Amino acid sequence: MRRLVLVATTAIAAALAATVGAALSQDGKMSFFVTSVGSGKGADLGGLKGADAHCASLAEAAGVTGKSWAAYLSTSDTDARDRIGKGPWVNAKGVKIADHVASLHSDANGITKQTALNEKGEAVNGRGDTPNRHDVLTGSKPDGTRIADQTCGDWTMSGAEGAAMMGHHDRTGLDDSAAAKSWNSSHASRGGCSQEALKGTGGDGLFYCFATN
Repeated sequence: MRRLVLVATTAIAAALAATVGAALSQDGKMSFFVTSVGSGKGADLGGLKGADAHCASLAEAAGVTGKSWAAYLSTSDTDARDRIGKGPWVNAKGVKIADHVASLHSDANGITKQTALNEKGEAVNGRGDTPNRHDVLTGSKPDGTRIADQTCGDWTMSGAEGAAMMGHHDRTGLDDSAAAKSWNSSHASRGGCSQEALKGTGGDGLFYCFATN
């Protein structure tokens, strides 16, 4: 009897270990996420260097190591599409977002509210949720190139001046226009680059992170 209990206990332990191992393996493949939190200073992310470091910090805290991360952000002299590597990219659940840069910037990409997860594998609030957090900082046109004067001073401003172009991670807006459904170029912030201004239109200073390797 004791031997049977021991065998059963060993089998259960092995099954649990396999399950945990599979989960960790799946998480380790993550190469795309929406930040669960922003800088807390609106669109002041400490420039591209600070934004990239934020991506890396969140990924490592979630248990994903050995990857180089880049924020999907354009600046006055940099296009977001040129910062993020070649792909493919998958979310924390292993769901593919895009195979390469071209498909990411086409209608064939897999970004939706259900797939644009944060680094913990959690859904991010969208339109209809409280609070709405679907505005994601990009500073970009639909093709991933920079858009003039809509990068909040290249991600160093947090006051009433400036503006940032943002996309909707849930692909939902006030109407059925292409802009409202755009993941990376929906509308500019209103009232500046502060945390309050970003929250005012349904944002929270969040941005996309991509693994470049």
